[in-house]
Amino acid sequence: MPKESRKVHPEQSRRVFVGMSGGVDSSVSALLLKNQGYDVTGVHLRCWNRDGCDVREAKDARRVASHLGIPFYVLDLEKEYKAKVVDYMIEGYRQGLTPNPDVMCNKEIKFGLFLEKALEMGADYVATGHYVRLGSQHTSDGTALSSEFTLFEAKDKSKDQSYFLWTLSQEQLKHCLFPIGDYLKSEVRQIARDAGLPTAEKKDSQGICFVGKVTLEEFLSEYLPQKEGNVLDSEGKVVGAHAGAHFYTIGQRHGLGVALNEPHYVAEKDVGGNTVILVREDNPILYRKEVVLSDANFINKTIQHSQECWIVLARVRYRQPLVPATLYKIHNTEYKILFERPQKFVAPGQSAVFYNEDGEMLGGGVITN
Repeated sequence: MPKESRKVHPEQSRRVFVGMSGGVDSSVSALLLKNQGYDVTGVHLRCWNRDGCDVREAKDARRVASHLGIPFYVLDLEKEYKAKVVDYMIEGYRQGLTPNPDVMCNKEIKFGLFLEKALEMGADYVATGHYVRLGSQHTSDGTALSSEFTLFEAKDKSKDQSYFLWTLSQEQLKHCLFPIGDYLKSEVRQIARDAGLPTAEKKDSQGICFVGKVTLEEFLSEYLPQKEGNVLDSEGKVVGAHAGAHFYTIGQRHGLGVALNEPHYVAEKDVGGNTVILVREDNPILYRKEVVLSDANFINKTIQHSQECWIVLARVRYRQPLVPATLYKIHNTEYKILFERPQKFVAPGQSAVFYNEDGEMLGGGVITN
């Protein structure tokens, strides 16, 4: 459990910019902070998208801000979002990886540019509707005490978003608030209803927000060339054709364009040779006993510097159950995770995130192989 949550009293009011997406979670975040005595300003981040949905979302966010009686602004980050998130994802698929745009959005946009702009404009904190809990603990280097911030899984495990926040730094967390981490989604909905918020019954968004109402392959085909290649089975036999290995993801089952007698999954893809390998679910090739991580980051710096090997709980996909594993340091920001039991559908480019038994998210990294 978090050792300490950040609270504020009206007489100690601090200024917070709330990233208001137009959904119920960020709406309730703004409401809770206002009720706690913060000086709240709503900010909608205008990000790049292909079907104009951002206009509707901004309108909903503005309606909530008006209902709450708080200032509201729109911060135009379309150009930056396209370069740092959309292009990142496209380039990842071009290289044969399975990138994670949500992780990059949090790193570069919400807790990158938004936080920077907010602090420049006089805010003390930024807040979002992420389901995650913020805590802090006191550490000592032998001469002085200091606070180190920690992140924990949300109360609502089915909505927990700590997996997407492993890149955050202590300096960023010092200026972050996550008001709904201690609530269930059902409780957030009820708070919104009780307060009469316009977004109380609004459905949650699904999929990659900027892709719009097309499939991922259709979106990528606007930027990546089609290149016909072979679909192979586990024995190397040609069982079909595809329009480009870069359009596929490890573990993909649907949209394979190949008629087989039983369900098959993408086990490997080779963008150089332009081949895709499909196997049945029971094939060992789908499972990995260990993975190597690059660009690893520890939220808890005390733990990071305490040893070279850690017993952890890890996940390699969002909402995957945590599994026992051992984390080893290889060099600088390169680490290796050895799972207690092999894991299925491990995709290079995705994030592997590790926790302790108390639900504290310790950090994570990008899977390289």
